[in-house]
Amino acid sequence: MTGQSGLGWIDILVILLYVIATGYLGWLGYRGTRSAADFLVGGRSAHPIIMAVSYGATFISTAAIVGFGGVAGLFGMSLLWLTFLNIGVGIFIAFVFLGEPTRRMGHRLGAHTFGELLGLRYQSRAVQIFAGALVFLFMPLYSAAVMTGGSIFAATQFGIDFEVALLIFALITAAYVVPGGLKAVMYTDTLQGFVMITAMIFLLWYTYSQLGGIGEAHRFLTDMADMVPAKLQAIGHQGWTEMPAFGWGANSYNLWWIVVSTIILGVGIGVLAQPQLAVRFMTVRSRRELDRAVPIGAVFIMLMTGTPFIVGSLSNAWFAQHGPLLKGQVEQVMDTEKDRAMVGLMRQNDVGAWTPILGKDEKPAVVPLIITTREQAADASGESFELVSGRSSIITYVKGEADQIIPTFISTALPHWFGIIFFLAMLAAAMSTMSSQFHTIGTAAGRDLYEQISRKPHGSEPSLLAMRLAVVVGLLVAVTISYTVREGYVIARFTAIFFGLCAAAFMPAFIGGLFFKGVTRAGALASMSVGFGVSAFWLVFIKSAEAKAIGLVQLVTGGKPSLLADVPNWPVVDPIVIALPLSALTLIIVSALTRKPDEAHLEQCFASASNRNRYRVSAS
Repeated sequence: MTGQSGLGWIDILVILLYVIATGYLGWLGYRGTRSAADFLVGGRSAHPIIMAVSYGATFISTAAIVGFGGVAGLFGMSLLWLTFLNIGVGIFIAFVFLGEPTRRMGHRLGAHTFGELLGLRYQSRAVQIFAGALVFLFMPLYSAAVMTGGSIFAATQFGIDFEVALLIFALITAAYVVPGGLKAVMYTDTLQGFVMITAMIFLLWYTYSQLGGIGEAHRFLTDMADMVPAKLQAIGHQGWTEMPAFGWGANSYNLWWIVVSTIILGVGIGVLAQPQLAVRFMTVRSRRELDRAVPIGAVFIMLMTGTPFIVGSLSNAWFAQHGPLLKGQVEQVMDTEKDRAMVGLMRQNDVGAWTPILGKDEKPAVVPLIITTREQAADASGESFELVSGRSSIITYVKGEADQIIPTFISTALPHWFGIIFFLAMLAAAMSTMSSQFHTIGTAAGRDLYEQISRKPHGSEPSLLAMRLAVVVGLLVAVTISYTVREGYVIARFTAIFFGLCAAAFMPAFIGGLFFKGVTRAGALASMSVGFGVSAFWLVFIKSAEAKAIGLVQLVTGGKPSLLADVPNWPVVDPIVIALPLSALTLIIVSALTRKPDEAHLEQCFASASNRNRYRVSAS
């Protein structure tokens, strides 16, 4: 079921007004883009509110709301640990501990991109090219996840084709990212951020009010633990308000490792080394702006991730109470007191007889049901049987497709007018993240790849044409991925892959370069190579979901989805668990064994306030 409601003229008018407002802000950004610093880092003079909301809107996308909210509908409120990490790591640690050193070093070295910051810190063209290539090649995967989330919601809400929605998203984003640069991105991000805040506050309030309040809603959801599908129970699902079963050495612990290693750690820690977020720190003038941005960013992230994770889980309770009635025949009684049973779903044929509904495996679909009514009916052979009616969790209604959970809940449970507001929020979430992603792709290709490979001297005017062409190429690649890959919970998976890859490849060299003078050029390059290499190997040959999709591992193992397919738990462990420690260890060992950077360069990178003044005097 989709709950499609069509697109009326009022809906079109509201959407047009929003698009016009976005276009106006994009034009303001275009008009204010007069230099390389304007295009690349917004002129280094962003207001703290604009910086904080833009950071949050870039961080939070349809991947977080539709993708991870849908995963919460499957796996439960254990995903709220990701909200905790998003605030604690993504805002507090990022702004308080990394923001100021990044801003200070970026300003002093004249860096305009994340790759350029690393390259100038380590005085290495190879480091900058490596970072730029990784961003240019793999960020389209993350962009595709965001596009898919927004397009699925638009298609579900308005009953339009997924392909049409995908095309609209791509064209609108390209229209203001290609000409406008980071100023246009940050202006539009701010408007989009406030639209997202309004939608999330209403969504949370409405969901709890429909379920009888916070306490009653959580009590009902906790009581639904026996309604968890058998496949999820087999891998450790203990209910939507419980953490998965923890342990090692049995498949019944797989869910814990999926939730914790891939979703919570992969995204929660990976945020520290996101190029499109780190560059935001270089857009403000001083530490004061960063400090003022912390509380704004924390509240924004709490609303943007906490709300969809809670609502995604509670959507199971709402459908169990208010969802469309399902009918069928009892296969197995689960609880006589609560009148719950495993029921084989049935539908009436053209002559009024009841026949089984087949599942994806072509076998009769059997689902957990809370029974509300019983009556006598006849099957196709004319025999009488007891037909029961009842409701189930949202997983039954979306046939296990996590990416459909939030769109289906919005279109079914909430008033139609809110569907328009929420669509604008989704449009905002998708466009704010996508615009920053494509801006980062463009600057990585133009500044870190084209200019370094063509050996343009540092400080020369950047090639805006090369950057804009790269944005178009990245957009086409992302649209192609989004169009061709839509199976499973791809939105959350693609996002986790990119975040984990950035964490393993960039984080040790990035943090080490900010705080430790002894980290060397060779150490950084080796660390980045090990982090990327181990992550890539793990994705291609070990982690079964990705390895099976890529297909190379089957050629080596004779058809198995992982080199460790016969060993419990390893095939679901995320690469970040292995690659990040190895990357950090490599940085320490190689830096200890190789030549240290010259003192004059380190003095420029880490100069104290008094020395900075001396530099300014010398420069003048």
